[in-house]
Amino acid sequence: MSKTHPKRSIAKGAFAGLIGGLAGAGAKMVAEQIFPPRVEGQTPPPVVLAEQVAGRTLTEPDRQLALQGIHWIFGALAGAVYGALVEFEPSFAAWHGAAFGITLNRITHESILPRLGLTAPPGRQPTQERISEWVTHAAYGVATDSVRRAVRRIL
Repeated sequence: MSKTHPKRSIAKGAFAGLIGGLAGAGAKMVAEQIFPPRVEGQTPPPVVLAEQVAGRTLTEPDRQLALQGIHWIFGALAGAVYGALVEFEPSFAAWHGAAFGITLNRITHESILPRLGLTAPPGRQPTQERISEWVTHAAYGVATDSVRRAVRRIL
């Protein structure tokens, strides 16, 4: 039995990845309920970023808006980039997206965010936080890839 592969398309891959990234962001939020990333009272990185940009402490409703907005937008955009990349290099979909999620964690939570002062360096992060970020990003990647594949087959 031969498999037919759709014609490669950055636009279709990015769109499928964007939809997948939204699903992945939702899956990450659910996984964080099981494996909470931060101890009580610790400010999430999206809120720290929003407060730095605003130059002031945000109200609780604004903190929640920043947290949710950045989470969903970043998840969707990362998924779109992933979907476009997989169109031309299918091996990027290794481990059904888990490799993508773990790589995204390494790039963001273990590199960029500490350099921007939004989180502690990995060596100073609580073990619970590091494990949570690894597990929940893997869940994000698997959900992103599963939905991306389904949407891409339709396109």
